[in-house]
Amino acid sequence: MCARPVYLRLVPISDCGNRVQAGFHRSGWIVPLPLPLAAATLWSRRNHFGEFMNPPWLLPAFVLLISYLLGSIPFGLLLTRFTGAGDLRQIGSGNIGATNVLRTGRKGLAAATLLLDLLKGAAAVMIGAALVDGGGPMAGAMAFIGHCYPVWLRFAGGKGVATMMGVVTALYWPAGIVFAVIWLGALFGTKWSSVGGMAAGISAPIALWFMDRIDLVPVTLGLALILLWRHRTNIARLAKGTEPKIGASKG
Repeated sequence: MCARPVYLRLVPISDCGNRVQAGFHRSGWIVPLPLPLAAATLWSRRNHFGEFMNPPWLLPAFVLLISYLLGSIPFGLLLTRFTGAGDLRQIGSGNIGATNVLRTGRKGLAAATLLLDLLKGAAAVMIGAALVDGGGPMAGAMAFIGHCYPVWLRFAGGKGVATMMGVVTALYWPAGIVFAVIWLGALFGTKWSSVGGMAAGISAPIALWFMDRIDLVPVTLGLALILLWRHRTNIARLAKGTEPKIGASKG
């Protein structure tokens, strides 16, 4: 199957300057360019994006905005609506994350939500690192904030566990492995999703400290504190002994 074409207006080589150039010159023509080649061409010019954005703070601000918007996509809510599973905010805990999607009985949707929430955190880190020197951590943090406080849902988003895992994994994959192991271990050991998520979040800055990635400790510590704050109602229920375990109808 042929790749979907992207149409770019090509200009004479002498007039290109810093603009994207692909293929042969066809003055005044519009010619099709295969999507993979277009993506590769744009990627090769990524270091020149800053030349189009003045003052200098504009590109970092743009990256942070894009990362926030990416993180704010409520995949759990969208998937359940598009598949007829109902409004996720009216189901179980009302949370938009994978655990609440699981309460619809649709395990496939829950797995898809988990994966997509994870990937958007990782994607934000990679976008930030590609466009701004040292921009990965802050871009990942903005994606996490976007997930927890999406403007589209009046800033009532998810708990951020999967998105934080994506961020941590993209920043330093060994810490991502520790995050996943702690998450799954605590989850299946206690049957409390909240305990698994909080334990994993706390483990990230600690693991990075012992792995000698001190540069990543501040941002992951900040994310862990936000994650704990997002779980404050779960903490209160745990203290009262009323926190439901996996498989319960409410949480």
